[in-house]
Amino acid sequence: MKNLRKNTDQRNIRDDLARAYEREAASQEILQIISQRRDDDTPVLEAIVRSAARLTNAKVAGISLANVARTHLSYAATWGPQHDLFPNGFQFDLSGPLQVAETVREARLIHTLDLADSALYREGDPVRRNIVDEVGIRTFLTVPLIQDGIAFGCLNLNRDEVRPFSANEIQLVETFATQAVIAIENVRQFRELQVRLEREAATSEILSVISQSRDDEARVFDIILRKASSLCNADQAGLQIVNDNRSKICLAGHCGHQRAAFELGQEWPFDSPLSAGVAIRSAKVFHIPDYAETDLYKNGDPTAVHTVETEGVRTRVVVPLLQNGIAIGTISLSRHEVRPFEASEIQLVETFAAQAVIAIENVRQFKALEAFNAELGDRVEAQVGEIERMGRLKRFLPSAVADTIVSSGSEEMLKSHRAMLGVLFCDIRGFTAFCETAEPEETIEVLQAYHEEMGRLIKISGAGVDHRMGDGIMVLFNDPLPCDDPASEAVRLAIAMRERMAELSKQWKRLGHRLGFG
Repeated sequence: MKNLRKNTDQRNIRDDLARAYEREAASQEILQIISQRRDDDTPVLEAIVRSAARLTNAKVAGISLANVARTHLSYAATWGPQHDLFPNGFQFDLSGPLQVAETVREARLIHTLDLADSALYREGDPVRRNIVDEVGIRTFLTVPLIQDGIAFGCLNLNRDEVRPFSANEIQLVETFATQAVIAIENVRQFRELQVRLEREAATSEILSVISQSRDDEARVFDIILRKASSLCNADQAGLQIVNDNRSKICLAGHCGHQRAAFELGQEWPFDSPLSAGVAIRSAKVFHIPDYAETDLYKNGDPTAVHTVETEGVRTRVVVPLLQNGIAIGTISLSRHEVRPFEASEIQLVETFAAQAVIAIENVRQFKALEAFNAELGDRVEAQVGEIERMGRLKRFLPSAVADTIVSSGSEEMLKSHRAMLGVLFCDIRGFTAFCETAEPEETIEVLQAYHEEMGRLIKISGAGVDHRMGDGIMVLFNDPLPCDDPASEAVRLAIAMRERMAELSKQWKRLGHRLGFG
């Protein structure tokens, strides 16, 4: 008897060791898969349900996860003969009476010894009756997948007989649930990092194109729409621009499924009820979860009907291009299924919208600078021409006359015409006799002093033209520069000349030159 007990104990020990070894091996396998598959949690979840079912002698095992909105659960991995009844992706209402839904809602483990002995079964709940009578599930264990105190999924195991799970088995399933959480979180973080890197790379590429496309925003629009479409999983992307007087909205860029009814350059009224018009006028993001549920579509708007029924658009988000708080256009993304855009996706499109505004402004400034440079070149050329023209005029005309002609932009005053003139004639008396006896240098010095002083007085007087030959000077008043009283102006100049010449004559007399003024 003692030997029998001893043998039994030894077998139990061996069985316990074998189970412990199997559990350790399963955990090692799962951890190894976790370390190798950072970008995909499916192999890990499949290994978990397979190992959990095998090590606990469960008939069926599955892992279900809640969607972002926490409205439904769907199976991410299943194992067992009922696999076809609950395939991967199978959905059920998170608010429903199913035990997996209750486990996620309440974030607690639920162990039902016999589903046929539950209140729902006795009350005739069709789902519970089907699970027991048709599927054959009796004992049911559901363990929540918890992250930061919130259950986002459930690991469930069932048996087709009434046989409760032991404490060790439940503890093992809880370990598997923890590993599932680790695997899912690792993949989430890895994907989040990949998305962030992809977005940073896209932003960098767009900025590079902006720097290389200062005279054409079309290239920038194209890459922005391609990146936005790719990173946000959109089927279509478009970019609309408002014209200068804000009366029209123009389709300036598009990528994705061909929009047969909408071609680049097509315009809509600024007050259009379509999504782009709404986003531009409100300067706010306009998100349409389901285009087929909008009043515009239900009321039979032709464009809205075409958008839904011909293009197949269901979900759309429209982000305004804001410049100083005013929308100058939009970026729109569309999906052919009812799947609202996430907040992070909308935020990314807002970043792309800001880059589109930079591109538009850069091109505007570049073209404005080009126009200014062209205008400046024309102005410089014109000014050089005026300078050359003034130089030519000043060779033959007084500076005041030349300046007047240049500022008027016309040489009309130099053409033949009639005018009432005041004319002043003057010369140096005794100059001919002086020249016969004086040295050439003395003659030049006298003429230079004479013309310099008389020229200064002529310039001050506002006379039109003066002609000089030797010591003779003729000065014209009232042509081409007008004056009210040409005779009086001529007399005043003559008096000023005479006074100045009196001083010069005294200086020349001290040098032995007898010169006068007439």
